[in-house]
Amino acid sequence: MKLKSILFLLLLTTALITRAQKPVVHHVITHNRTTVICDPSKGEKAYPAWGVFPKENAPVRKITMHLTLGSPDNLLTAHWDYLDHITLRRKGGAKGTELNYELGRMLTPYGSIYNKGWSWQWQVDVTDFSPWLRDSVEIVYTHSGYEGNTVGWALTIDFEIVSGPPVVTPLGMVPLWNKGYKYGDPKAKIEDSLLSVSYTSAAGSAINRIRIQHTGHGMDRPRGCSEFCSRWRDLKLDGNIIDHRNMWKDCGGNPLYPQGGTWVYDRAYWCPGDLQEPDVIDVFTKPGRHEAALQMEPYTATGNIQAVENISAYLFQYSAPRQKTDAAVEAIMVPSDEQRFFRLNPASFNPRISIRNLGADPLRSLTVVYGTDGFEKKTFRWKGYLSFNKTEEIILPGEIREKDGLNTFSVVLENPNGKKDAWVGDNALQATFTAPVKLPSEFVVQLLTNNKPKDNGVYLLNNKPDTLFQKTPAQLEPRTVYTDTLRLAEGKYSLYLTDTAGDGLEFWAEPRNGDGYLRLFDMKGNLIHAFESDCGNGEMLSFKAVPGFVPDTTQAKHAFSLYPRSVVDQTQLSVVSNKLSDMKVVITVDGVVWQKHEYKGIKNALFSYDLTHMPAGRIVLEAFMDGVSCFKGRINKRK
Repeated sequence: MKLKSILFLLLLTTALITRAQKPVVHHVITHNRTTVICDPSKGEKAYPAWGVFPKENAPVRKITMHLTLGSPDNLLTAHWDYLDHITLRRKGGAKGTELNYELGRMLTPYGSIYNKGWSWQWQVDVTDFSPWLRDSVEIVYTHSGYEGNTVGWALTIDFEIVSGPPVVTPLGMVPLWNKGYKYGDPKAKIEDSLLSVSYTSAAGSAINRIRIQHTGHGMDRPRGCSEFCSRWRDLKLDGNIIDHRNMWKDCGGNPLYPQGGTWVYDRAYWCPGDLQEPDVIDVFTKPGRHEAALQMEPYTATGNIQAVENISAYLFQYSAPRQKTDAAVEAIMVPSDEQRFFRLNPASFNPRISIRNLGADPLRSLTVVYGTDGFEKKTFRWKGYLSFNKTEEIILPGEIREKDGLNTFSVVLENPNGKKDAWVGDNALQATFTAPVKLPSEFVVQLLTNNKPKDNGVYLLNNKPDTLFQKTPAQLEPRTVYTDTLRLAEGKYSLYLTDTAGDGLEFWAEPRNGDGYLRLFDMKGNLIHAFESDCGNGEMLSFKAVPGFVPDTTQAKHAFSLYPRSVVDQTQLSVVSNKLSDMKVVITVDGVVWQKHEYKGIKNALFSYDLTHMPAGRIVLEAFMDGVSCFKGRINKRK
């Protein structure tokens, strides 16, 4: 055979292999802005829909379920943090066998302060259910709660399906526990109903994966179980503890903030406004008979007995990993415009990614090639130890380069363990991100502390990172205004507001803590940025300091403070702006207007509102500046 023919065949073979390893991604949308409301007579309402998924023999690498809740087109946004389930009811058409496998668990946000056009997207990996997400499948979203039909959500469920070779071969599934179990009830002890499950390994199985969705609900005495009590849980296989964890979650770091209710309060393994990430525990097992067991921390309530541990758990049986060397990039966390990474972005330096080992051999090293499109790429050599299916976050060195506006950041993983990756289709990822704002190199930082200043700190870092400016808790006094002028060299910086108590500078349900703020002004006194006071654990601003930069004062900047928000009679609204604006304030109860106020030429002002004639309960105050809604705050009126 001639040399040219051999070279042609080699090139053709390489092209075919490359094409074979390039994943094809398609989407199955079962719910598309479906209006979801409660059924108060039953406490729940089901929203079924059908989708056509890949054929039985189609190779599927990964399935991600994206769930979006938004403000409905013709209703107000719903208020309460209800527990909703996303269930795979049946496959194979209307006459298919009912399966009722829980794919995901949504805890709805407190949405009373969200306007038309608002939406938020979450996601969860549901690849374990791939054998059942085939052909015609019925997906059911079950919404719980007791709100009236004047409020609701616009629901979208989008399954992102990546074609490619499966990481492991699915060999079977054993349902474990799937109900609400009473907790702390002396007459119905949880250990008497949360029974162990025995099963026999499927032929050829090497990995037993237990996937658990678990949330606590109810409010008993003395510990507030299960919603507001921390308790431990043990997962056992064949009598050995394979997972021990404290069933508690920090909610002050929720990416979705602020919300209209008590979103900052830590809870029993869930937070309002969150599609729960399941616990996934892999165990390499031998063939034969096995027993899975779940044990909760012993507890007995003394009053208002109502605690429930809502659990769904499945044991998936798989072959050993099909490849020895197989790394994947899971996510680009920084820089990114994805809502789930909202608290980390925009960012000026130190990109952050997440990787996963999908190979049988431990992942000990790889090369990361990264950078913003249009700029020179950088390389980073990672070393560590990742066993099968484990993930690790990697913080990459250097500044994040960008042009003004939208950018694309790319990551490629190369040479895992110094070898060729078995499937390169998940070794590359891109993320869209918005460039950080520009600020003058000279500006004023103004901090008003609340009644608990020892919870707070303010820190300015450069890219080294050196701390160039700080207000530590030890320096701060209650109810004090601190004004500092910063003069910076041209470059990139990050300004952090921290709160160790997780309740921000102001939170409506804790009026005794007072009201504080953190704001930036130019040298002429114009507002150029305002931190969100209701920020839970804190907030970050990354920016580029530019000497001589003049902010565009035609673009309105506003800062609002509504305090107190837990009231008997009166509240006050403070407004700070960079330009004169006409303002309208509308005060509503359940969407009904009770007060309307209009003002001309407002820039910096303080207004008082008498609420004595209004009913007790949730009140919403909304401020419009030149016809645009710029602030919406929740008030709780006490009797």
